Amino acid sequence: MSTEILALIVLLPLLGALVNGILGARLPKGLVTLVACGSVLGAFLLSLGAVSELYSLRERVGADEAMLVTNLWSWIEAGPLTVSASFMLDPLSAVMLLIVTGVGFLIHVFSVGYMHSDKAYWRYFAYLNLFMFSMLLLILGKNILVLFVGWEGVGLCSYLLIGFWYDDMEKAQAGQKAFVTNRVGDFSFLLGVFILLFFSGGDLDFVRLRDVVGPAGALQDPLTITIICLLLFGGAAGKSAQFPLYVWLPDAMAGPTPVSALIHAATMVTAGVYMMCRLSFLFAASTTAMTVIALVGAGTALFAATIALVQNDIKKVLAYSTVSQLGFMVLAVGVGGFTGAIFHLMTHAFFKACLFLGSGSVIHAMHHEQDIRQMGALRKKLPVTAGTFFVSCLAIAGAFPFISGFVSKDEILFTAFTASHQGNSPMLVAYGLAAAAALCTAFYMFRLYYLTFEGEYRGDHHTWEHAHEEKVMTIPLVVLAALAVVGGLVGLPEVTHAPHLLHEWLHPVFATAMTHFTYSEAHELEWILMGVALTLALVGVFAARAMYKRPTADLPEAPTDAAWYRLLMDKWRIDELYAAVVLNPLRRLAGVLHTQADVKLIDGLFVRGTARLVGRVGDGLRVLQNGDVQTYVTAIVVGLAVLLLFVV
Repeated sequence: MSTEILALIVLLPLLGALVNGILGARLPKGLVTLVACGSVLGAFLLSLGAVSELYSLRERVGADEAMLVTNLWSWIEAGPLTVSASFMLDPLSAVMLLIVTGVGFLIHVFSVGYMHSDKAYWRYFAYLNLFMFSMLLLILGKNILVLFVGWEGVGLCSYLLIGFWYDDMEKAQAGQKAFVTNRVGDFSFLLGVFILLFFSGGDLDFVRLRDVVGPAGALQDPLTITIICLLLFGGAAGKSAQFPLYVWLPDAMAGPTPVSALIHAATMVTAGVYMMCRLSFLFAASTTAMTVIALVGAGTALFAATIALVQNDIKKVLAYSTVSQLGFMVLAVGVGGFTGAIFHLMTHAFFKACLFLGSGSVIHAMHHEQDIRQMGALRKKLPVTAGTFFVSCLAIAGAFPFISGFVSKDEILFTAFTASHQGNSPMLVAYGLAAAAALCTAFYMFRLYYLTFEGEYRGDHHTWEHAHEEKVMTIPLVVLAALAVVGGLVGLPEVTHAPHLLHEWLHPVFATAMTHFTYSEAHELEWILMGVALTLALVGVFAARAMYKRPTADLPEAPTDAAWYRLLMDKWRIDELYAAVVLNPLRRLAGVLHTQADVKLIDGLFVRGTARLVGRVGDGLRVLQNGDVQTYVTAIVVGLAVLLLFVV
C-alpha cells in the first residue's frame, strides 16, 4: 500500500499538469480548476495517509528503522554506477511533504480568485501543477539523481512561472535571470555530486551514503569533504538565494503573486536548505564548510534585511524578507541546528505564504497597484487581509512570545550563540549579524503593515471606492494565519519543559550529524537570549509604529540625500557590480566572437568561402563544356595521350 501511496503523491500533480497542459485550452474554466486543485488536494490527503503509516511503522519497528520506500524501476546500470527510480518517506521528507502539499493546495485555491480573469488560466495551472510535481520529486527522491531531476524541474518551472506574462519584456527577462543564475549554482552542485560519486563507488543512495562518510567509509580526507560540501553549498546558494546568487529572487516578483508565494514559501527556495539537511551527515563532517555556511547565511540575512528597509513595492519588501529568512535557515545549518533549520523552514512557509497571498489580495483590490506609498487605511476595505497580515507580521518579526516565528528564530539564535562559546568564535560574528537582521525584520515588516493598512488612504479615489476582498482568497489567508500562530507549538524551547516534538521526530535523520556538535542546555542563558530577541523585535515594531502610523496622509520624508539611503535604494549596487564584472565583459566577448569567429571565420571562410571555392572550380571546369566540337576533340586526344603514357 505504501508503494502505491508514494507513487500517487508524486504522479497526481503531474497528471493535472498533463491534462491542463494538453486539453486545458478546450476545457471549461471550472474543469481546469477541478483538475488543478483536485490533484494537489489528492496529493495532500494521500500525504496525510502516508505520514500516518510512517508513524504507525515507527511505533512498531522503532524510530531508527521507520521508513517507507518505493522502488519503481532500475534507472541506470553502468559498471559500478547503479541508480534506481525510487522514493523514500522518512521523518524529514514527511515534514517537507506536508508543508509542500498543504501550503501548495492553499495557494492553488487562492489562485482561483486571483487569476480568474487571465486569458491563460489553464496554462497557469498546468505550470503550477508541474511545479508541485517537481518539488515532490525532489523531496521524496531516495538518491541524489532523483533529487536532481526534481531540482532541475523546479528551476524550469520557476522560469515558466516568473516569465508567465512573457509578452512583457521585463517579466520575460526576470524569468531568464532566474534560470541563468540557478545554472551557476547547479554547475557547482553537479561538480560536488561527481566527486561524491567517485568516492561512493557509484552509489548515491542517501541511506548508504552515510556509510561512505562513516568511520570505515571511503571518504575520510577532511579537505576532500570540505571541497564537496562547499560545491554542494554552491548549489544550495543558488536555489535558496544566498549571497552572491540571491539576485534572481527579488526579480521573481515579476510573476503572478500566488507564484511568488509558492516559490518563496513552499517550494523552490526551500530546496537548498532541504538538500543540506538531507546530507547533514556529510556537511557536519567539515568544520570549515560549516563555518563558511554559517557566515554566508548570517551575512545574507542582514544584507537582505537592510535592503528591505527602504523598499516601496509591497512584493519587493517580501522578496528581500525571504532572502533574509533563508539566511537564518542557512545559518542554522552552519551551526549544526539542522532541526532548527527545518523548524524555521516550516514556520516561514506558513507566515510567508500568508504575507504573499495577503499582498496578492491587496494588489487585486488596488487594481495591480504595488507601491505602498499609494496605499493606507486598507484595513477598512480589507479587514480579513489586514488581520491575517498583522498576525503574520508578528510571526515573522517574533514580536509575540511563543508565536511560530519567535520560537523558530529563537532556536537558531540560541544555537548560534552557544556554538560561539564552544571554541568557534566566528559563530559569535554570525550571531551578531543575525540579531541585527532580526531587528531590521521587525522594523521593515511593520513599516510595510502601517503604510499599507493604517493611517489615511493616499491613492486614487476611484480605486478606493471599488476595493474589496474576494471570499475565495480570504479562506487560505485565515488558515495560514492560524498555522502561523500555532506552528511553534511543535518546537517549544526547553525552558518551557514541554517536549520538542519536531526534534524528537527528526532525531533519527540527524543523529549522525549531531555527534559532531555539543548542544547547550543552559536554561538561564536561553531565557536571557529569548529576552534579547523579544526586545529587539519590539524595538523594531515600535520604531516603525512611531514613524509610519500617522493620522494624516503625510509620509515621513525619506533621507534621499544621505549616502547610506541611496546605497540601500540601489540595493548595495550589486546588480551594477554584476553588470560591470560579468555581464558587460561577456557581452563584449560575445560581440568579438560574433564578428570575428562567427561572421568572418565560420560564415566568411567555411560557409561562403567553400561556396566561392566551388564556384571558381566550376568556372574553371566550365570551359570544357562550352559547346565547341574542336574543344571536345582536343580534350579526347589529350585524354587518350595520357592513357597511352600510363599503358606504355
